[in-house]
Amino acid sequence: MAATSAASEVSAPHESARPRTSARHKARKHALDILFESDIRGTDPLVTLEERLTIDVTVRELTTDIVRGVREHWGYINDAVSDRLADGWTLERMPRVDRVIARIAAYELLFTETEPNVVVSEAVTLAAELSTDESPAFINAVLHGLANPRPESRPTS
Repeated sequence: MAATSAASEVSAPHESARPRTSARHKARKHALDILFESDIRGTDPLVTLEERLTIDVTVRELTTDIVRGVREHWGYINDAVSDRLADGWTLERMPRVDRVIARIAAYELLFTETEPNVVVSEAVTLAAELSTDESPAFINAVLHGLANPRPESRPTS
């Protein structure tokens, strides 16, 4: 018994050190999967979403909201992200996964009440998990521009 007890004590701290994934993070990841698949297949994201809804009973409401929201505001989101890219960069030049992450985050920043720091943090986390070593910093910079818009020309008094 002492061996079992000692093993439990050793593994307990390790178990608690495991990262916990929130339901909202999982929903964003699932939305990313759907939008990424749609991008690869060249299909409308709503078609891919409907396919998933018929075969996957675990599609969360947030996943559906994100996919539908990105699709509904597609042009505006693409323009907003493109405006924040460095000279010489286009959406098409971005790694596909970064492009999808940026679209999801742009939708949340521009069209939902989600706190900007949460949106940026989630996007950077997804980029760190799924993309290149440079992607988290790149995504952070693009989203910082969306979360903190450039000041418009102010009229002089």
